[in-house]
Amino acid sequence: MPINNWPNEDRPREKLLKNGEHTLNNSELLAIILRTGTKGESALDLARRILQKFNCFRSIGKQDLAHWKQIKGLGNAKISQIKAAIEIARRFSEETIREKRLKIKSSGDIINILMPRMQDLRIEVFKVLLLNSQNRIIDIIEIEEGSVNQARPIIREIYQKALQEFASFIICVHNHPSGNPRPSREDKQFTRQLVTAGEALFVKCLDHVIIGDGNYFSFSDEGII
Repeated sequence: MPINNWPNEDRPREKLLKNGEHTLNNSELLAIILRTGTKGESALDLARRILQKFNCFRSIGKQDLAHWKQIKGLGNAKISQIKAAIEIARRFSEETIREKRLKIKSSGDIINILMPRMQDLRIEVFKVLLLNSQNRIIDIIEIEEGSVNQARPIIREIYQKALQEFASFIICVHNHPSGNPRPSREDKQFTRQLVTAGEALFVKCLDHVIIGDGNYFSFSDEGII
């Protein structure tokens, strides 16, 4: 039966508006994002099938387009809606950290902030935490292009942004889509160049953290920085 024919108290959207989003289960929340179902299947039924296949929202966020296409009834529009909603949740968490201007005391603090968003990325992304003189976060920036194999352009961009924001310290973070956070030869070379450049500009690099799948490598913890 289409959701429009259900009693109001059973419809996910009406339940959300009346009782709050926290009262809905995962399938109901996903059904609201989907908006409509398929022929002979409600949006809630489709949401249940998606969760049965992928198990949880984190797993949903990791899937590429080929896996999504295996689910009957999902077109590009619905796939885009789901992926956009998950990315909004990731960014919301990061924005909250910026607003609180948290103080970074260890690599564990960095991981708590960035691992939820970065550990499942399928491409390499490079982020920089800009810190003030009390080690509190001024901003978290993302270097949109390049990798540690293109060190000079990245280092120039990092310190340009750090100087613009009057940062005293920086911490660099990138992910390894393979899931293995052990640094490559290029990672080590890049880190040496990064630290040297910071010394010349009086903006100290406190750490370079590599995020894997549920684990990480900290150059500072290993005594390399």
